[in-house]
Amino acid sequence: MLRELSIRNLAVIEEVTVGFHDGFHVLTGETGAGKSILIDALILLIGGRGSSDMVRYGCDKAEMEASFDLPSSHPVWHVLDRLGLKGSSEDLLTIRRELSAQGKSSCRLNGSIANLTMLREVGECLVNIHGQHEHQSLLRSEQHLEWLDLFAGEEVAALKKQYQAAFFKYGELRSSLKSTMDTSRQNMQMLDLYKFQMEEIRSASLRVEEWDQLQEEKDVLGHADKIMTHTSEAYELLNDSGALDAFSTAIEKLEEISGYNPALLGPLMEQLKSAYYQAEDAAHQLRGYRENIQSDPVRLAAIGDRINLINSLRRKYGDSIPDIMAYYKKIKHEADLIENRDEHIQFLKKSLKEAHAVCSQYALDLSLKRQSAAELLSASVEAQLKDLGMSRTQFRANVETHSADEPLKLTLHGIDEAAFLLAPNPGEPLKPLSKIASGGEMSRIMLALKSIFAEIDQVPVLVFDEVDTGVSGRAAQAIAEKMSQLSGKCQVFSITHLPQVACMADFHYEISKDVVRDRTVTSVKELSDRGRIEELARMLGGVEVTDKTRHHAQEMLVLADRQKGA
Repeated sequence: MLRELSIRNLAVIEEVTVGFHDGFHVLTGETGAGKSILIDALILLIGGRGSSDMVRYGCDKAEMEASFDLPSSHPVWHVLDRLGLKGSSEDLLTIRRELSAQGKSSCRLNGSIANLTMLREVGECLVNIHGQHEHQSLLRSEQHLEWLDLFAGEEVAALKKQYQAAFFKYGELRSSLKSTMDTSRQNMQMLDLYKFQMEEIRSASLRVEEWDQLQEEKDVLGHADKIMTHTSEAYELLNDSGALDAFSTAIEKLEEISGYNPALLGPLMEQLKSAYYQAEDAAHQLRGYRENIQSDPVRLAAIGDRINLINSLRRKYGDSIPDIMAYYKKIKHEADLIENRDEHIQFLKKSLKEAHAVCSQYALDLSLKRQSAAELLSASVEAQLKDLGMSRTQFRANVETHSADEPLKLTLHGIDEAAFLLAPNPGEPLKPLSKIASGGEMSRIMLALKSIFAEIDQVPVLVFDEVDTGVSGRAAQAIAEKMSQLSGKCQVFSITHLPQVACMADFHYEISKDVVRDRTVTSVKELSDRGRIEELARMLGGVEVTDKTRHHAQEMLVLADRQKGA
């Protein structure tokens, strides 16, 4: 749940810190007092777009921070782990965002720097904000299938994932078939080019390690005389100049006196012996190496020709021998596709047919499960609408399946389209929401759906921003009672102008604005029981608050408590 919200320098809010509780909260106040600014702050904290216009005039930046108290089993902790952000040992999640007057934004999740994409992903697990504009989403039939799949649960989600994996494979095969069938004279010209290039590379008989070996052999043969001279001189210095004899004599001298000071002379004698043996071995190797050195102009010329050939291939086909061989493999495949076009087309057609059959089976299974889920969703919404004073209203989550088509017309989402249909009055046919529902009906339909989905999506905070606009009387009371019931599953906030809704809240906050030092300042205050009576009386009576409106407000609170306790 949302424990605390702090705001500084956002629009007309200078500085506000508000604590919240479990249950149903309402926020009320005069029009223009700044009620929606609290919602704007929450929207920014869950990744909404911000602008420099939102920063309070004359300030460098706006600051917002929210603390959420969440159980360790909540999905948001898995999201944080996947994003590489630290959680909290106290199950407390803190989100902070700053918005500068220049329009720059910075975000932190539990103290770790985050970007807006991360903030949105985390925010989707924490807060659902529903305003009058969201009624429009109910009118878009393309979203209805998504809502139905969400209601259907994990079984449909897993099947949809399998279907979409098969659908992508089907799409790749379809693209390959189209590409293969689009052969032309240019393809045949390319085949001739590929064959020429393949023969040029194949005839070179390249080996991966060949380049380094050629360079090494070229260096040796190209400097054979110099290598012979220096090798001979080195051998003579070691062997013929008496250097080895000098080592031997020094060792003998030390052996005669080593017994007098073995701690010092013993290690020195061992070093000399090691040096003598190494020098003797080096002289032996130099002699053998010198005897094998040969000047071979013919071989040197052959190496030069080979290097020139490889350099020519490198200029055409790749920077290295492995690159050239990879290019050969690629054009061999391309040439095979062109040369054996008909065979490849037949193979791809067969594979495409098999892939379509797999997709079709998944799509049909998905459609059956959606039909079952649609019946359950329809019954659930009608039950909720009954609680909301629309007991005679028919609601249908209608699934239209293109299963009669042969072959099936597959889309990313299967073979189904969904549409929410409504018949508000008995005897009227079911029609799309966009053609029949009034504003008050849309508010209640949306609240019914949110009541159902609150148990599914595990979002702990629901915010309703004046969704009860255009509703009055018994419908308003029904909405208030439903919000109160919903607060038993999650934390509910409602910005409202209706006393019927405000009296059903567990906690009531008044948003007001005053002029301080010639600046407008918005404040937020949690109301006491007496404060609630005064605010409800204002909502009932308008400008003038009388004893009668106060009595009426007190009576409404008593009845609301009785209703909640029932």
